Amino acid sequence: MIGWIKKYSYISVLFLFACTGEQKNKVLPVEAFFANTHQFNYRISPNGEMLCFLRLADGKQNLFVRATTDSVAQQLTFLTDISVRSCAWAGNKTLLCIKEKDSLNRFSAFLIDVDGSNLRELKTKANTKVNVLDTRVHDNTVLITVNEENESLFDVYRLNLSTGEKSIYVKNPGNIFTWYANSAGEVNLALGGDGVNETLYYRERKKTDFKPLATNNYQNTLEPVCFSDDGHCIYALSNLKRDKLALVKLDCRTGEEKQLLYENPEADILEVMTSEKDKKPVALSYEIEKRTVKFLNAQTGDMFRQINEQLPGREIQIIDKDSAEQRFIVRSFTDKNPGAFFVYHVADKKLDRLSAVNPRIDPAKMCEMQAITFESRDGLQLHGYLTLPNGSNNKKLPCVVLPHPGPSLRNVWGYSPEVQFLANRGYAVLQVNFRGSSGYGKAFLNAGSKEWSNKMQHDIYDGVQWLVQKGVVDPDRIGIFGYGFGGYSALCQVIQYPQTYRCAASYSGYINLFSYIKGFPAYVRPYKQMLTEIVGNPEKDIEYLKSASPVFQVDKIKTPLFIAQGGKDSRVNVTETNQFVKELQRKNVPVEYMLFENETQLFKDNEHKLEMYRRLSAFLEKYL
Repeated sequence: MIGWIKKYSYISVLFLFACTGEQKNKVLPVEAFFANTHQFNYRISPNGEMLCFLRLADGKQNLFVRATTDSVAQQLTFLTDISVRSCAWAGNKTLLCIKEKDSLNRFSAFLIDVDGSNLRELKTKANTKVNVLDTRVHDNTVLITVNEENESLFDVYRLNLSTGEKSIYVKNPGNIFTWYANSAGEVNLALGGDGVNETLYYRERKKTDFKPLATNNYQNTLEPVCFSDDGHCIYALSNLKRDKLALVKLDCRTGEEKQLLYENPEADILEVMTSEKDKKPVALSYEIEKRTVKFLNAQTGDMFRQINEQLPGREIQIIDKDSAEQRFIVRSFTDKNPGAFFVYHVADKKLDRLSAVNPRIDPAKMCEMQAITFESRDGLQLHGYLTLPNGSNNKKLPCVVLPHPGPSLRNVWGYSPEVQFLANRGYAVLQVNFRGSSGYGKAFLNAGSKEWSNKMQHDIYDGVQWLVQKGVVDPDRIGIFGYGFGGYSALCQVIQYPQTYRCAASYSGYINLFSYIKGFPAYVRPYKQMLTEIVGNPEKDIEYLKSASPVFQVDKIKTPLFIAQGGKDSRVNVTETNQFVKELQRKNVPVEYMLFENETQLFKDNEHKLEMYRRLSAFLEKYL
């Protein structure tokens, strides 16, 4: 069964599996890993003098502000039944925030002055979604997008900071997915399409017509990053006529690629850091095994080196910056350390610590995440990560496979509460970036189309067998747990490989791909044709979608299951899940089922989330 697994990087594998000798840690409570973050979402005012952030107060996320140079914070909102979800500066005196409307993933916007006065609610219809497009202030307004007139389409509005009233700025002609604003607050770039082909549109001046700049199939990407200083060119991530996402400069008048700034032969560019002052990219990152940052100017490289000298051995991310680019909000982290937030002052090269991401975690007691590489049965090179528990001999370990919630996402090197939670309980944790994951080029990404239950699952299984062959995991103590697509994968794995897994856990996992496609929110409908190309067409691919949907494969499931589900999850029909569980129980399959009626896809209530992980921990301990 494992004859197709080939040896790869044998020396590094031996080194990885030989790392032993730490004293075994005691099991930490679930709260240590999953209790809500106390303080986060830091943003700095344009003048660099103030910070806004979200902090837990009365069990909900509320808005706070403080001076950049003073640790004393002022609470601006006092919500007790819903949370503020994000905050941003609209000038130096006003904050634009998004808060929950209810438990159905519906949100509303409001403005509030920095002293907590003059709260202005943005009036919208019941089911509308508000997005912040550009918070740079022009004529006392900022730009937002709202799908008020058509749930599937977003129009651009100017939001008056004094009154909270919105006025239409650019009407969606019916095919635009994404709008882009330049530094002058003018919307002169847009991305649209017919659901399969995407077109980038450009106009030179306000009140002139948008003209098509470039049209490509959805399997290609042309993603604007920022406008150049002349206003006629953009910097963009592009894989046109290449496999990997590269950073290029594009002439918006001709559609011509004028300059290739950087391309990596092995990986897509994942992030680009830009300078608003210089109107150009200054750094970028990509990730093969660990994140690599490449600097495009000496000043940015010097700043990162100064920060790294003060935070040795840690990864650095820039979260926000002021207009003068003299103060930056920085986050640090490692695989064992969730990290902390800081303000970096360019003038004196000083870091001021703001708060820890998770103060309950002691990095010395966490487990190391190692990059791995192996070959699939059909010869495809696959990357992933393996985390081994401290104090083990790294042989014949119980293992939990952790598929990412993609499908087109990817695992990255860094701190993961799920990974550390499992490793702390003595499990080897395997994460595979199966085909269809992002970050490794468009051929690898598109190789996952209509392969959700086939080759993508084969890749996960091949990773498990690779570990078994190396003697790292006990073949009789393997389980699998995932969220979203990861939960779907957990069910697919026990359907296809029932002898391999002793148990499986699905958190908001898809069970019926017909219902999954039908449940796309209204604002995703413009992408629906593209999504059916990737997932499957419910009218043309009926047999494939049935074979790929666990709800139609109940007879093949024998493995004990743990299923956690929210009753308001639009991607899963909870009536079907209830029936699915009943049918499994009727066939004497051991099933533990948690249903929270008012939760959506990702549990928001802290106690619900903690209870889910407590029961998951007990479930895994019972079977592994």
